[in-house]
Amino acid sequence: MKKLIAVMVGCVTMMHAGLALAAGTVRIGALFSVTGPASFLGEPEKNTLEMLVKEINGKGGIKGTKIELVVYDTQGDSTKAKQLVNKLIKNDKVVAIVGPSTTGDTMAIIEDVEKAGIPLVSCAAGIKITEPVKKWVFKTPANDHVAAEKIFNYMAAKKQKNIALLTVSDAFGSSGREQLKTLAKQKGFAIVADEVYGPKDTDMTPQLTKIKGAKPDAIICWGTNPGPAVVTRNVKQLGIKIPLYQSHGVASKKYIELAGADNAEGVLLPAGKLAIYDKLKHSDPQQKVLREYDNAYRKAYNVEASTFGGYAYDAFLMITEAIRKGATTPEQIRASIEQGKKLVGISGVFNMSHTDHNGLDLSAFEMVRITKGDWELAK
Repeated sequence: MKKLIAVMVGCVTMMHAGLALAAGTVRIGALFSVTGPASFLGEPEKNTLEMLVKEINGKGGIKGTKIELVVYDTQGDSTKAKQLVNKLIKNDKVVAIVGPSTTGDTMAIIEDVEKAGIPLVSCAAGIKITEPVKKWVFKTPANDHVAAEKIFNYMAAKKQKNIALLTVSDAFGSSGREQLKTLAKQKGFAIVADEVYGPKDTDMTPQLTKIKGAKPDAIICWGTNPGPAVVTRNVKQLGIKIPLYQSHGVASKKYIELAGADNAEGVLLPAGKLAIYDKLKHSDPQQKVLREYDNAYRKAYNVEASTFGGYAYDAFLMITEAIRKGATTPEQIRASIEQGKKLVGISGVFNMSHTDHNGLDLSAFEMVRITKGDWELAK
């Protein structure tokens, strides 16, 4: 854990709205879906930040300056997210913001952070968060099209050409559906079925019955829990034997728990390397930091770390790395994040630029298969 946070310790001063904070407390804000349907995202994100801040403050702060973390629960509600981001900016006067957890919440507050000039590092995956590029907005999960391309490359190797799509009708699902359809056309895949389900739907057998009748080579489901878990159970109930692919949006053990290990057996998905770090080569640049993060999280919360908590880790790392390099104002922090190269995090190795505010490529994911309730590298 000491090495894990070492890169985060090195700040002497910070400034916000022209007010120097050379000593005392540096205030960083966070917006997470701690409760509600997306709590499986927000809870580990909140836990991760609290763990890191506690560790830094326990060592005397950042060269004497303590970090005050202000976390608000959006409950996955975009209206609430918009209210809370303005509270962070106007009342709490934070120097930077981590989150929100979801694409919808993030899209709802972009205008606010852009107007205020406060760096936002989102923990949501939707490609529209950073494309087109917004001056003050970054994100740590890999873009939808990277995950989609990882799936298609694997499917191509397995000679699966006729595919069925089943996507959730929220911001994450709509973005994924758009990327899947675009890439399918580019790569020569035929979409033989294109079905959608609602975020609160509890039975997808009507859509899956149509898909079954279309006789695809494989199904791609795109969403975040609990919907994909329902789809997985329904696939089993309908006796559908073809491969089921899920998105990176379910890359946590919570998905296996919700779907049931027997139902999830054989499901394939692109996952961040945290899920299988013990199976990586020691030469992998992420292997060490992944192991240290997981060990620290297990010690703090008695449960394994999740990819989603890793999104918050990376966001916090970007902010503190910018400060370590000498950034003292929101503009300097923003510029430093944008210029960051070869920053090894939980989600991947980040290489930002003025045209790319995500900075991850295909190497951020490994294709994994669920086997006996656990992950294994897909072959």
